[in-house]
Amino acid sequence: MTKAIMIMGTGSNVGKSMVVAGILRALRARGLNVRPFKPQNMSNNAAVTEDGGEIGRAQALQARACGVAPHTDMNPVLLKPQTATGAQVIVQGKVAGHQEARSFGQNKENLMPAVLESFHRLASRCDVIVVEGAGSPAETNLRAGDIANMGFARAAGVPVILMGDIERGGVIAQIVGSQAVMEAEDNALVKGFCVNKFRGDRSLFDAGRDDIAARTGWPSLGVLPWFDLAHRLPAEDVMDLPARSTSGGSGCVIAVPQLPRIANFDDLDPLAAEPSVDLRMIQRDTPIPAEADLILLVGSKSTIADLAALRETGWDIDIAAHIRRGGHVLGLCGGYQMLGKTISDPAGIEGDAGTVEGLGHLDVHTVLAPLKHLSLRAGQHIASGTALSGYEIHLGETTGADCANPWLRIDGVDEGAASRDGRVQGCYLHGLFASDSFRAAFLERLGTTSSAIFEDQVDETLDALGEHMEAYFDIDTLLNVAAEVG
Repeated sequence: MTKAIMIMGTGSNVGKSMVVAGILRALRARGLNVRPFKPQNMSNNAAVTEDGGEIGRAQALQARACGVAPHTDMNPVLLKPQTATGAQVIVQGKVAGHQEARSFGQNKENLMPAVLESFHRLASRCDVIVVEGAGSPAETNLRAGDIANMGFARAAGVPVILMGDIERGGVIAQIVGSQAVMEAEDNALVKGFCVNKFRGDRSLFDAGRDDIAARTGWPSLGVLPWFDLAHRLPAEDVMDLPARSTSGGSGCVIAVPQLPRIANFDDLDPLAAEPSVDLRMIQRDTPIPAEADLILLVGSKSTIADLAALRETGWDIDIAAHIRRGGHVLGLCGGYQMLGKTISDPAGIEGDAGTVEGLGHLDVHTVLAPLKHLSLRAGQHIASGTALSGYEIHLGETTGADCANPWLRIDGVDEGAASRDGRVQGCYLHGLFASDSFRAAFLERLGTTSSAIFEDQVDETLDALGEHMEAYFDIDTLLNVAAEVG
């Protein structure tokens, strides 16, 4: 019989995703067949699955921790913000429409059948499921119709471990206060607590740990020290992007303008892992540095809106000046579309129907269309012959004269576009920098060398994270309080 346990946090960004990945890796090391599950996620950093859908990038990393391929059942509801108040809704891997926050809040409970269907289907394939909550279960204004936290836990009969973040301060109030505002039936599902991100001598918090236990009646499953290698794992949240910067004043400078609706930024992780790369996330109203060797425009959930934001901050002028100086520019997915001459949205997918001018550095034109391209792909870098792989996740088609200058060949078909001098390039393939041989060839073109073995580094870091959880988290108690489901 499959057992399940749920890790909830006292707030967003308390480290739930990483802790769940570490627990899964530790359980796998014990010989258990394990799977991750997150009922509802909100992220524009998505992963394409083998069954032809998309899920949150964090669940893809957690699947890797389990040693299995990502599947849409691991994250049945994914919200991808497009505006300040609205998001694209993905259900079991497929686009189910766009909803404003108010209407989603009123209708979210209608998604519970799909959530439970995915959960029970996943449960039939493993020994243990570790479920990740979203935000905080103490957000009482969101409790009605909840499918992400206690609403799911009660519907599926899954017990909970509540995790606080000591780095933020006030962790005792975080955990005790959560109990104070939650419903009695929800509190009954909580079987323990843990504290994450502790720095220094853990014994200094013994009294605080004991005070939480005395006030709540919940046992402690651990005070988890700060995991020093966390930066080596792919970032899930846009809030983590500044930490991708490796600026140290030396190395090949790659500048990444951080646009408001930046998406699928996992392309940055392999570059951040390179000792020879000075990766700089450029914040709004900060000029792109003149010493940049490459400007990298990554994906966007709303290309036209982000293109307008790019112009508002003056980055279009910086990019043009960079090209005049002989610099390199690479656009991936939405960034590729921005580099072209025009972007047309005849169906009004991103807002008002119409056509806008692109940056004009590639002689290509993009037409947005409702059908989303979702696929895992593999091929080679034409110039070097090196192998690469990745995924496509985009709306629209891009055509034009510079497509006659492809720089990739994917599944036997020419892909991407390049300017005549080859200094401006674009394509739809995400994840290509994770391919070590291609990344080395690309960086060599920029005058630097590659020394990282990215995929091996991620697996080594997951192993270390699993050992970290085994050492500091009470895995035995977690298994004992987990409930049988399915």
